[in-house]
Amino acid sequence: MDPDKSPADCQSLAEIRAQIDRLDKAIVDLLAARGGNVLAAARFKRSEAEVTAPQRVEQVISRVRAMAQAQGASAAVVERVYRELIAAFTDAERDHWRQQ
Repeated sequence: MDPDKSPADCQSLAEIRAQIDRLDKAIVDLLAARGGNVLAAARFKRSEAEVTAPQRVEQVISRVRAMAQAQGASAAVVERVYRELIAAFTDAERDHWRQQ
């Protein structure tokens, strides 16, 4: 399988699924790295309220929407995914902050 093959170049559903599986692996690797940084950020926050950081959430959403548009992706889908991602990481960070 050619990791740089475009979806249009795939000749079968199996090839598309193999590409998706490869992308899923990369996404999980990146999520693990992002999660490590999120938990590390907890040590710099003075209160549990700082964990939520709504202004930072909106800053991230604005940035990823712009990135999505630049890549020709759906900004609405990216925003929806990121809001869920941020909510899950915020819960994890809050739990981690409480345990410090």
